[in-house]
Amino acid sequence: MASQLLRRALGSRSTQILTSTNPASGSASPVAATARLLSSATAPIRATLFPGDGIGPEIAESVKQVFREAEVPIEWEEHYVGDQIDPRTQSFLTWESLESVRQNKVGLKGPMATPIGKGHRSLNLTLRKELNLYANVRPCYSLPGYKTRYDDVNLITIRENTEGEYSGLEHQVVRGVVESLKIITRQASLRVAEYAFHYAKAHGRERVSAIHKANIMQKTDGLFLKCCREVAEKYPEIQYEEVVIDNCCMMLVKNPALFDVLVMPNLYGDIISDLCAGLIGGLGLTPSCNIGEGGIALAEAVHGSAPDIAGKNLANPTALLLSAVTMLRHLELHDKADRIQNAILNTIAEGKYRTADLGGKSSTTDFTQAIIDHL
Repeated sequence: MASQLLRRALGSRSTQILTSTNPASGSASPVAATARLLSSATAPIRATLFPGDGIGPEIAESVKQVFREAEVPIEWEEHYVGDQIDPRTQSFLTWESLESVRQNKVGLKGPMATPIGKGHRSLNLTLRKELNLYANVRPCYSLPGYKTRYDDVNLITIRENTEGEYSGLEHQVVRGVVESLKIITRQASLRVAEYAFHYAKAHGRERVSAIHKANIMQKTDGLFLKCCREVAEKYPEIQYEEVVIDNCCMMLVKNPALFDVLVMPNLYGDIISDLCAGLIGGLGLTPSCNIGEGGIALAEAVHGSAPDIAGKNLANPTALLLSAVTMLRHLELHDKADRIQNAILNTIAEGKYRTADLGGKSSTTDFTQAIIDHL
């Protein structure tokens, strides 16, 4: 029962969350093909791991422990945030770290807090820009056995990840007047819209909602909607609708079951995906994965680094574990993904071992061991 609801959101053997086909051509990705060959030969698959900052190393260790116990054929290549700016990336992430993801095509990232300072880019922005991670995919679903205000949440937010207000193009016009440029391009809009409709079709979803503010930003959001409409015409079996973002927020809070797959520009996606996480218990329960050109998939926990509890053995590893499950499905290691996914669900549903954010008193170590015991 617990696994059936989650499997629809996270994907199953026949329809995984991160489809291994190119939505434009329909051809199998080299990542999935390579994974099948390697898994059949029981050779380890190399994957990049960014443990991150704050609680990151602790929850990353939980993932490694669970993977070891589940005998997942993953060989981690770990990379850490540096303490000096790399001039090649203009951030505290090194070029070698980015090259690791490019080479491995798959990775997992813990929370990263950008150090305060000047002259460097956000760590997350660096990853998105340099690796061209154009779509952020976040399933949002009610977890059986964990009671929130809603019992029937089961939706997907797909966020354009490379432009919009997050293009980073700001300047001072005159003293006291600062201008920020919102960039929307046809190429990026078509790409994320194509991914959203392909995702909906592959996972048996019935409706795609384009979220916008084109009534005010007629040129930018207008172009985004035009691209979504163009793609929608190729998928007549999928219902298509357009919803203004402020109305979308109200509808989500009143009745989240009104939505299925939502696709939107960058800033709206950042806001809506966090709102959706709040509907089902918070970011600590929400998996996420970034899809990039060339078959790259970088799964991540999207919650903060929580420096106030770092090193205290109090962190909840659920979000990073569920994100790791999406990574396994991308690699078509469905047996391993199912086993870990069910262990997480059963542990939370049982209620005996829960971390403080879930209303319990368990440590990270105890919660992780309980998941291992359920494998």
